Amino acid sequence: MHYDHILIRYGEMSLKGKNLKHFVAKLYENVKAKLHDYDAITIKRNRNRMYILLNGEDPEPILERCKDVFGIQSFSLAIKVDNEEEQMKEAAIYALTHAENAKTFKITVRRVDKDFPIDSQAMNRVLGGYVLSNTEGYTVDVHNPDVEINVEIRKDGTYITSEKILGAGGLPVGTTGKSLLLLSGGIDSPVAGYLSMKRGVEIEAIHFHSPPYTSERAKQKVLDLAKQLTRYGHKIKVHIVPFTKLQQTIHREIPEGYGMTVMRRVMLQVSERVAEERGILSFTTGESLGQVASQTMESMNTINEVTNYPIIRPLVSMDKLEIIDISKRIDMYDISIRPFEDCCTVFVPSAPKTRPTREKVLQYEERVDFTDEIEETLAGIETVEFEESQTEEEDEFSDLL
Repeated sequence: MHYDHILIRYGEMSLKGKNLKHFVAKLYENVKAKLHDYDAITIKRNRNRMYILLNGEDPEPILERCKDVFGIQSFSLAIKVDNEEEQMKEAAIYALTHAENAKTFKITVRRVDKDFPIDSQAMNRVLGGYVLSNTEGYTVDVHNPDVEINVEIRKDGTYITSEKILGAGGLPVGTTGKSLLLLSGGIDSPVAGYLSMKRGVEIEAIHFHSPPYTSERAKQKVLDLAKQLTRYGHKIKVHIVPFTKLQQTIHREIPEGYGMTVMRRVMLQVSERVAEERGILSFTTGESLGQVASQTMESMNTINEVTNYPIIRPLVSMDKLEIIDISKRIDMYDISIRPFEDCCTVFVPSAPKTRPTREKVLQYEERVDFTDEIEETLAGIETVEFEESQTEEEDEFSDLL
């Protein structure tokens, strides 16, 4: 006897009623993509559970990957047996004796298959009594056990689990639409992308690149962050915008204090054109209220004026330490702090307006026609696409260089 399955439990998506089928199908697709290189496994799903049949594969690396899949509330190694009492007893003993640091236990039976002749409470007593009588050194603790043995009796068999591992939670990526992430290369925007994906959003990214003021290393840093995001969203496209000419015009023609505000407005106009072409319905940004001059209430109000697209701001109420904590947890931080400037850190005015007004910014913008330069910029966009599997292959080859 051994653990031969991974049992996956759904979280919030269980509440989706008639739409549940769509969410389960997407989660199945995402789990399959995450485990694409495990040829021996089989994945099955129903309305309440998903099961990975290991078929001899080592479960540990598969369990590790499942932690990154949004939509999974928790998961466990499981033994599957027939709906027969003797097999359940032996499996319960296996689960207890293979649990780490377990001295006390509790049996919890869930009889989903109502045709099974013994009800849940009676089976608790049957299995608990058997395990207690046939093991040594263990006692029952129904309130605070070291290990809880869960027994799910279903039509297709009984699944016995002990350890429950917390998943990433949220909703499966791809179930709530697509958003264009303004990816700068700093700490905040990758975290914003990650949190948007947690709400089921599929991400494409846009990055504004201003050579020679920003270097190829700065661009590579952004691409490395995008690669890292594929760990949670499987694949991502990055649209690299050649922003130098527009940025020089803004720096030359707009009064210094309003340069940052106008630059953000132009970025949104370019982003909106990309979003239109890609069928994307929103933007995601790493803005945190009060963090920098462009993230005051007045600045955001003035910058937003140029677009009717909804802007998702997952970090808006977080402080920097909270954002850094998430960045470290999802392995973005070490990439984000590489010391290469992005376009938001060049031509920075010494005293940017923290309370810009719409009237003033419109007055300054009337002096400059950005139309041709925006069209030229759009024509020069370079798009790079990453998939998680490609990332791994590139990493392997990079060791040989």
